[in-house]
Amino acid sequence: MASAPPAAPAPAPSLVDTLFQRSLDDLVKSLRADPSAAGESAAVARALSEIHREIRAPDAATKAVALQKLTYLSSLHFAPVASHPLAFPAIELIASPQLPHRRLAYLAASLSLHPASLSLLPLATHQLHKDLSPSTSSAANHHVTALALQLLASPAAAAAPDLPVHLAHDLVPHLSRGSPRAIAAAARVIAASPSAAVPVLFKPLAACLASPDPRASAAAAAAFCELSAPPADAAPFLPLAPDLYNLLTTSRSNWALIKVLKVFARLAPLESRLAARIVDPVCQLLARSAAMSLTFECIRTVLTALPAHDAAVRLAIGKAKEFLAAEDDPNLRYLGLLALGMLGPAYASTLHECRGVIAQSLGDADSNIRREALHLMMGLIDDSNATDIAGMLVSHASKSDPEFANDILGAVLSACGHNVYELVSDFDWYVSLLTDMGRNLHCAQGDEIGRQLVDVGLRVQDARPELVHSSRTLLIDPALLGNHLLCPVLSAAAWVSGEYVNFTKDPVELVEALLQPRTSLLPMSVRAVYIQAVLKVITFCCNLYVERLSDSSKEVSVALNGLSMDQTVSGGSDAPIGSSNEQITVPRMMEKDPFSLKLVVHMINLIETTVGPLVECNEVEVLERARNLIGFVYSLREIQELKESKFDDDKHSRVKELVKNMQTVLSHEIGPVSLNAQEKVSLPDDLVLNENLAELVDIISEDDTTLSSSIVFYPRSCGSVETRDEPALSLGSSSLLSEHRKRHGLYYLPTGKAEDGPVDYPHANDPLLPASSESALDDKLKTIQPVTGGKKPRPSSPDQK
Repeated sequence: MASAPPAAPAPAPSLVDTLFQRSLDDLVKSLRADPSAAGESAAVARALSEIHREIRAPDAATKAVALQKLTYLSSLHFAPVASHPLAFPAIELIASPQLPHRRLAYLAASLSLHPASLSLLPLATHQLHKDLSPSTSSAANHHVTALALQLLASPAAAAAPDLPVHLAHDLVPHLSRGSPRAIAAAARVIAASPSAAVPVLFKPLAACLASPDPRASAAAAAAFCELSAPPADAAPFLPLAPDLYNLLTTSRSNWALIKVLKVFARLAPLESRLAARIVDPVCQLLARSAAMSLTFECIRTVLTALPAHDAAVRLAIGKAKEFLAAEDDPNLRYLGLLALGMLGPAYASTLHECRGVIAQSLGDADSNIRREALHLMMGLIDDSNATDIAGMLVSHASKSDPEFANDILGAVLSACGHNVYELVSDFDWYVSLLTDMGRNLHCAQGDEIGRQLVDVGLRVQDARPELVHSSRTLLIDPALLGNHLLCPVLSAAAWVSGEYVNFTKDPVELVEALLQPRTSLLPMSVRAVYIQAVLKVITFCCNLYVERLSDSSKEVSVALNGLSMDQTVSGGSDAPIGSSNEQITVPRMMEKDPFSLKLVVHMINLIETTVGPLVECNEVEVLERARNLIGFVYSLREIQELKESKFDDDKHSRVKELVKNMQTVLSHEIGPVSLNAQEKVSLPDDLVLNENLAELVDIISEDDTTLSSSIVFYPRSCGSVETRDEPALSLGSSSLLSEHRKRHGLYYLPTGKAEDGPVDYPHANDPLLPASSESALDDKLKTIQPVTGGKKPRPSSPDQK
């Protein structure tokens, strides 16, 4: 297909267009005339169309106005100059003799120097050479030089790394005069291309630190502060320490002193003698400075770079406490909290002294102060105060806004769950704390809370009674079922209640909670866990009932005489049963014992009513568990027959065996899996993991199967597999495959059938297909035949069953 012809360039503007050209003010008025989205889009489209025409004008004034409008639209993100095809006029107008035109051109060039427009780099480099040359000393040339230096100091220089390489030598004369713009440009050039610019510009730039002009020395300090910032290595700047120290002791500019302190904070850890040298000047500034910004920078320098000087640290801590006491200035309070966060472990007692102020800051209106206070509180927590701090934080989370409440809950979960709960000594308390967190209506940490509830149950056996009790409080609360954020918590509570049902005090209440009508609001994955928990509960109750029934004497059969499923138990014999520690009469057991026949039958009826409709559910997880539960309940119907006057030992044995087998399946204890479990599995001796598998490429290359361009699904059948036309493997590839099978036969899947048998899998829910191949027409005829309820014909092949 022939390629489309290139688009015709926009026609040059006519004389009328030039005379009636809209200015930037007119463009701004048109954009503000209709603030709607449609009106703004129309105004921008019209302006861009005009700019396309006007910027091709031979008149420099018309072109400059068009470039000015394009730059304005670019600042509003309507038409980026860097990706615009009209970036060349910005470089073209740099050579204009008119200073206003050149000012507009340099501004547009700072936006157009981008990897997408690097093809214009030679033109820009040549013009910058001319503008940076100190040939004349006129005022106009000074303005042009300033514009060129401003362009090199902009981020555009970093986008074109070749540009600083060619212009590094042109900056040296301007550095010798201590020009702040030249210093900023030199810093940008060194950062963009250090290998080429450092040999040329480093020494002239370092000489500016000793300049008598405070503007030049301050600009040089700022330049080295930027160049030594991480991730850069600060070691090459150690030779500048004398000049920086002189600037630290003589400068009266707070801005320059802040930059010098930042550089010393990076150099002091590299040279211990430097720390001892600067500690006195820093303490003097800390004591006498009234500028809060400079005071805080001194505090940060002392706490991060001079921690071995105790007197300086004490002075910095005192200043930080003064910041915390500034009730009318939230900025100072934030800086005070930030300073306390810089204290090392040696001064942890200071943090504990300020614990009340930090806790009070958790309720501050400023979100930054709240987050910094939370960070400090989590730094205070240890095994001795974890109970107090975590409880206080969870209580505060219930009164906070949702975003900060989740920050608190996430921090508590992370701290208490760190390193397998190393800070938790009382797991009953921690289980109740997890439950309180799960009841927070704004909690978005449901996944982690549910994971820890299950994990504690797996790891800590003594905490399981409290875990079941706490899970009960979650399951019986219908208000929690409508909150989708708490579904993982409810799922964990249901699993725990079913897994450790032997610790429950009221299984009937538990089953009613798991089957309450509002559970329909839960996701299907959670409902599946609920149904599985019900299966565990009813199995446990039936097993305990059958065991007590078999262990009781004949009085039990007499007590069961005449008992029906809907009959109220009252009055009767006083024959004692049970252990020697718990002697109760049979009728009293039937009234108060949760494992009596009446309550078991009540649970069975409740399960049939609520779970029965779920056997037709579309979700396979719920469908499978519902059918398992209903099938087990139907098998328990024989319990009802045990109420007859004649005690049937045979039926009792069958029911007991069924229940016992189910209890054996469900009562196997699950333990936690170590993160390093896979590493503990020893490798077979003959398995070489680093073996070169390049020979498999030869085998795969023989497969000439081509991918189809369209997606087609064919019915899978044994006949289609046998009649499929496939090229036979070559002798070489067959031998390679056979050799590979011999060498690694242990890791090949065993073939359960003969080599010439069918290897395809049938569809889900499809009957077994005959072994003999049939034609595609027969398959289609079978497909369109109506399904009848009659008896299936016997298969003709003996392999069909």
